[in-house]
Amino acid sequence: MLKSLSKKIAKSTPVRLFVCWLAALYIRFVWMTSRWKMIGKDHLDNTFANGPAILCFWHGRLLMAPYTWQKPHPFRMLISAHRDGELIANTVAHFDIDWVKGSTSKGGAGALRAMVKALRSGEWVGITPDGPRGPRMRVSDGIVSLAKLSGVPILPVTYGIKRGKVLGSWDRFLAAFPFSSGVLIWGEPLSVPRDADEDDLARLRNELEDRLNAITREADEATGRAPVEPAEEIKGIAA
Repeated sequence: MLKSLSKKIAKSTPVRLFVCWLAALYIRFVWMTSRWKMIGKDHLDNTFANGPAILCFWHGRLLMAPYTWQKPHPFRMLISAHRDGELIANTVAHFDIDWVKGSTSKGGAGALRAMVKALRSGEWVGITPDGPRGPRMRVSDGIVSLAKLSGVPILPVTYGIKRGKVLGSWDRFLAAFPFSSGVLIWGEPLSVPRDADEDDLARLRNELEDRLNAITREADEATGRAPVEPAEEIKGIAA
């Protein structure tokens, strides 16, 4: 029944747009009815004062992402072009967030060029480095390559909330409930030198992964829920 409903939504543009409007309304409702604690916001403020950056958050923590950046500078998100990606794009559009179609891992050369151009023009960009299909909470190479090419830092961010449910999806998506209390956490920015070689990029990718997982664990522990664990690695390759 759910599959049949999702197919109907996917085929009808008016229904898709209405569902995205409802989703945006729900996100605002959760935000307005909950108490939020900001941790590490000085990292955001300092980064924001020095120019554009790449905002980095796990796919499973997408829901409250619209509240992790500062206006008035434009903000774009890298979102895959499949149907689920279009639903996300149409939802975040209600928060004045534009999107770039593509992926950092699959045929993403065009998307990478578009993101570099946006950053060099002063826009912020947002990336889920484990999206669109995982492995969960493992950073792909694309984001550190983007930081190297653009010369801007990567700012890790996450959220946690007391009332909510971790779904059984591949990304363990955290669905927040209203009338709760939560935290937004910004981690220490990570810079990638323009002369970084392959070994440097691998090391920095691991460092970013560690920082993002650390603040996500901190957010879960601060809100009294069991931390979501990354997908296991097998022989050095994320599963």
